[in-house]
Amino acid sequence: MPTPIRITISEEQRATLASWTRRGKTEKRLADRAQMVLLSAAGVDREAIAHRLGITSGLVSKWRRRFVERGADGLFDRPRSGKPRKYGEQTERRVRSVLDRQPPAGFSRWNGPLVAGELGDVSVHQVWRVLRKQGIHLERRRSWCLSTDPEFSAKAADIVGLYLSPPDGALVISVDEKPCIQALERAQGYLRLPNGRAITGFAHEYQRHGTITLFTALDVMTGQIQAAHKKRRRRREFLEFMNALIQDFTPDQHVHVILDNLRTHKPKNDQWLARHPNIHFHYTPTHASWLNQVEIWFSILQTKSLRGASFRSVRQLREHIDAFIEAYNENAQPFEWRKVKVENTKFESKFSNLCK
Repeated sequence: MPTPIRITISEEQRATLASWTRRGKTEKRLADRAQMVLLSAAGVDREAIAHRLGITSGLVSKWRRRFVERGADGLFDRPRSGKPRKYGEQTERRVRSVLDRQPPAGFSRWNGPLVAGELGDVSVHQVWRVLRKQGIHLERRRSWCLSTDPEFSAKAADIVGLYLSPPDGALVISVDEKPCIQALERAQGYLRLPNGRAITGFAHEYQRHGTITLFTALDVMTGQIQAAHKKRRRRREFLEFMNALIQDFTPDQHVHVILDNLRTHKPKNDQWLARHPNIHFHYTPTHASWLNQVEIWFSILQTKSLRGASFRSVRQLREHIDAFIEAYNENAQPFEWRKVKVENTKFESKFSNLCK
């Protein structure tokens, strides 16, 4: 006859095992093993414990013996080697090497199934694991615009200098146009679903009611916005906007206007500039319109005012934009120039809105 196993536990062990049986997040198998030991310590025999827990008596003996040999740690499962690894670092190198090649004919980029098919012996799930581990996003595309202007440094320094240290008593204004703003009318509102939830959105179909061009001037030092609605985007409309803009300025007050290289901004404006010697135009480098701070305000207008809106007429669109500008000017603050380092590039310059 086998020698009966006698269980003796300390108060500390009893408290630990009892907490395992009461805690809701304890695995059931671990709670059952703790219950076996507690019942054994209370004098309950093996057969009664097995009947109470619905297991075999041999399983009760196994875990009581493990507790005697190793204490509470013996109730945990022993480490298992598991299934041998099928993929290693060599597989990761092979996946990355495929991405350096041209995709198959007819495809613009690689994807998981294409990479797996190219390798032949690597599953698509493993391909995705490797890509996630390496932080590679095959469908993500970033765009950039590099200026090839040979005078980029001088022009950029001139504009940044106006932002950071404007001349005493002078005004610095960023001017640009947002063309082809469409007055789109589409059904929108809340939709009640059969399950009781409500979602907001708009219909796929829409009706066009015309477009406008928004001429905008941003006072760099105050953040205030002045704008005018025009039907077209010609030099005539640009000069009309500039004439209206400088009406409040005295002839002896110097105004520095930051513009991009649009043809309507130059070079046939020399006669107008000759009649206004206090107005000075500063042009951003080629392919660097992001140096013009008013571009940041255009993104704010698009995000907070125009996106998802519906208009039944061009007039309603103009009134909507004017109302947004009026509300924006009540709490307008200047933008702040910041420079942020970006991986794989020397730096990227951008603006951040202080009022956010």
